[in-house]
Amino acid sequence: MPRDLGIIALMKRRVILAGAQSWPTHLKWLTPGIGVKRWLLLLALGVGLLSLGGTVALRAAYPLPRYFYYVTLQFLPRGLRAFSFLFVATGIIGYAVWGLSRALLVPIMSGAHPSIPQALYDYRRRGRGPRIVVIGGGHGQSSVLRGMKAFTSNLTAIVTVADDGGSSGRLRRDVGILPPGDFRNCIAALADDEALMTRLFQYRFANGKDLSGHSFGNLFITAMAGVTGSFESALKESSQVLAVQGRVLPSTLEAVTLCADVSREDGSVARVCGESAIPLSSGRILRVTLIPESPNAYPGAIQAILAADLVVIGPGSLYTSILANLLVPQILEALKATRATLIYVCNVATQPGETDGYTAQEHVRALERHIGEGVIDRIVVNTHLPKSVPIVGDTECDWVRPEAIMSEDPRTIVADLVDRTCDGHHNSERLAEALLTLLKE
Repeated sequence: MPRDLGIIALMKRRVILAGAQSWPTHLKWLTPGIGVKRWLLLLALGVGLLSLGGTVALRAAYPLPRYFYYVTLQFLPRGLRAFSFLFVATGIIGYAVWGLSRALLVPIMSGAHPSIPQALYDYRRRGRGPRIVVIGGGHGQSSVLRGMKAFTSNLTAIVTVADDGGSSGRLRRDVGILPPGDFRNCIAALADDEALMTRLFQYRFANGKDLSGHSFGNLFITAMAGVTGSFESALKESSQVLAVQGRVLPSTLEAVTLCADVSREDGSVARVCGESAIPLSSGRILRVTLIPESPNAYPGAIQAILAADLVVIGPGSLYTSILANLLVPQILEALKATRATLIYVCNVATQPGETDGYTAQEHVRALERHIGEGVIDRIVVNTHLPKSVPIVGDTECDWVRPEAIMSEDPRTIVADLVDRTCDGHHNSERLAEALLTLLKE
């Protein structure tokens, strides 16, 4: 019930803000919720007391020079005189506050906000938003974060550390650091303004024997870990550089390896180890495990899950991104213990080498084979299947068919979630609206 009341209050504040959008810029300082009016009133009280003290001092200095008769407008009726002083004083104070705020804040404001009071309101509104945890890795997790950051800054991304391919894998082997790639993507997605600095963070070097394939963000996080002395401190400092709306946390600080039991066409079962090697193996994945089997979860990740209003699992690579987090025993225990609503977001397209030919129902069955039944409260499934062939990476795949799960699983919520501009991915805004609607209900 308290969570429902909080959501209702949030919706009311959003309605008030919508009505204030047409106000002139100077009146937006009066918008409810930005935490400014109380200080303006306190300033007015201080100025009033200062004026009263000055008046008493002047009366004590009587007789005053004759020109005070004209300076204090004593030739006007007392009521008109008082109104004149109040009107001029209010105008001067308002103009001074506006000028001071621009002088202090404009140089450090990004171009993402049309005005300072609008920026303050957005900041306060997001700070009062629901506590949401997003578990996964890769582009799918970034899509959820990018859509949700407009509604709340109480976001926590819990990211897998099993990645061993590409730039992250090279840094993991050469430097001994946890793979930074998925963390970099989440930090970029949560950035307050995804402009030049974020593009720099995502920049990937194309030339150079040693630099080729590395992204600047991966190198930045690696260097920051060396400067601060720990990977978690590196994430925190990197997030501050991009003014991140939320937190990015690892599921564990231990160096884990993801392994899969893969069924071959001849009936044999092969064991494949390495997150990047699993999609390249020919066969159907039966089960995935971690080495070591029971790594200790990162304490901050457990605390975030237990305190959450909503936990979003996915979208993302089912075996190599999502389950790589859920196989950490303490993470799964926290998911079973939390009072938050747990939502699984099914992919819109199959993952080459992992879920080829999977329907939405098969995604859920594979997930529950690993974590058990009864953990997931709701399932979000896309219903829009374009005629075009989805492409994930450079590989053609299939749209995930929703029909069976729609008719058999009462937990299922359906919506049109496909991004028309990025084939095979979720639309961030539509997905965020669907998740917030579920939370409100």
